[in-house]
Amino acid sequence: MTKALIGIIGGSGIYDLPGLQDLREDKIVTPWGEPSDALRFGRIGGTEAVFLPRHGRGHRLSPSGINYRANIDALKRVGVTDIVSVSACGSFRADLAPGTFVLVDQFIDRTQGRASSFFGNGCVAHVSMAHPVAPKLQDRIAAAALAEEIDVVRGGTYVCMEGPQFSSLAESLAYQAMGCDVIGMTAMPEAKLAREAEISYATIAMVTDFDCWHPDHDQVDVAAVIKVVHDNAAKAGRLLARLIADFPKEHELCPIGSDRALDNAIMTAPKMRDPELLKKLDAIMARVNAR
Repeated sequence: MTKALIGIIGGSGIYDLPGLQDLREDKIVTPWGEPSDALRFGRIGGTEAVFLPRHGRGHRLSPSGINYRANIDALKRVGVTDIVSVSACGSFRADLAPGTFVLVDQFIDRTQGRASSFFGNGCVAHVSMAHPVAPKLQDRIAAAALAEEIDVVRGGTYVCMEGPQFSSLAESLAYQAMGCDVIGMTAMPEAKLAREAEISYATIAMVTDFDCWHPDHDQVDVAAVIKVVHDNAAKAGRLLARLIADFPKEHELCPIGSDRALDNAIMTAPKMRDPELLKKLDAIMARVNAR
């Protein structure tokens, strides 16, 4: 069995993880460039965890300026087996009001120009994204929420827009008509890269606003979003602390195979693979290369 190591990626307003003991930092070097920040290692109880602020401390990085490949590669290199992503989002449903936590299980990618794969010419791979969220990991999050008496809504579709601007009214109404539940700017390509890295992935989407479709609410502005984020910070901290404290010591095999996603996914014949790209893929393909 593989030792479990949970990685937390904190989104807007979540720049630290209170409660981590024996805290240390390590700046990880990756072949894909610099991650958003140094990784922070610690433990809660007897469980180790790694924290990475997605936007960097002080919120230096825009959603489109984040080096998603470096972030996921860095977490892979230090042995992270499970990633819990926390992100602010807008809601397309009246019953998903600001302050609601949604455990989404589907994504629609509407980003443009972001590097969305570790693979490419010289080593082509196609992983399945039919079910992008690891169900056992989501079960763990739901159980932690129940233990902390934090209401969460399970299931939902998250549409990821490019940003950094908020939606136009036409876009908001179109996404709502498509059946999307929430909208954000960071879950893609993060979820895709986690799957290629064979890391189980799940998202806690924290609703901060009603986007701009709701006739009884003002248009979205940063001040309103930040207020809700701050109001939810303590609740998010409690949920994550309980999740980490109760996390199993051994990694649970994913029933949908997210931790074996590269099995039968690499199309390029071994003799035709680009040696330079393979060097960059050393951490991502470590399990496959060891067979």
